[in-house]
Amino acid sequence: MQLAQVQAKHPERRLEVWFQDEARFGQQGCNSRIWAQRGSRPRAPRQTEYEWLYLFGAVCPASGQSNAWIMPAANAQTLQIQLDELSRNLQADHHMLLILDGAGWHKSHALRVPDNLTLLHLPPYAPELNPAELLWHELRQRYLSNRVYADLQELDQALEDAWRRLSDDPQRLRQLTNFDWIQAAVDSCQGRGSPNTS
Repeated sequence: MQLAQVQAKHPERRLEVWFQDEARFGQQGCNSRIWAQRGSRPRAPRQTEYEWLYLFGAVCPASGQSNAWIMPAANAQTLQIQLDELSRNLQADHHMLLILDGAGWHKSHALRVPDNLTLLHLPPYAPELNPAELLWHELRQRYLSNRVYADLQELDQALEDAWRRLSDDPQRLRQLTNFDWIQAAVDSCQGRGSPNTS
C-alpha cells in the first residue's frame, strides 16, 4: 500500500492525508432547485457568457482543514503556488500525502514538490475516489447557483465568499469528505486499526 510506504519513508513525522482538485467556475452559471408555491413554474437566471476562473482546493478529510486558491488558469505554475502554500503551513513534524487526479499539470516535470509533501495520483476515470470533487457540488448548489456575474471581478468575489462560507465549517467539510475507507486506510497505516474483539 502506497500510504504505508510514504509513512515508512518518513517514520519520524505524522502523516496527514489531503485530497486536491480544481474546478472551473464561470459566467455560464448553474441552476438549482428553489422553494416555490406548488404548481408554479418559478424562473431563475442562467448566464451564458464565456469567462471563468479556476478554484484550486485541498482538504484534509480527518480534520476538515482546507486550502484554496482562485486562479486565472489551471496549469503547473498555478498548482505550484498551492503546493508551496500547503508546504509552508504544514507543521514541522508532519508530512502531507496529497492525493490528486492525473491531470497533465499534476504530473508536469516543471513542478517542484516540496520535501514535506508527497503526491499520489489516483487511477484515471475514477473521480469517485476523490472526495474533493464533492466540494464543487456543494459550492455550486448551495452558494453559486441561480446567479449572474457582471464581470470576472464579481465572479471572483462570489467564489471567494462561497469558499469562505464552506471552509469556515470544518464539520461540514468532514461530513462531505471523510469517507470510511480513507480513515480506515490512515488508521491501518499508522497502527491505529480497530482492536481485535475476538
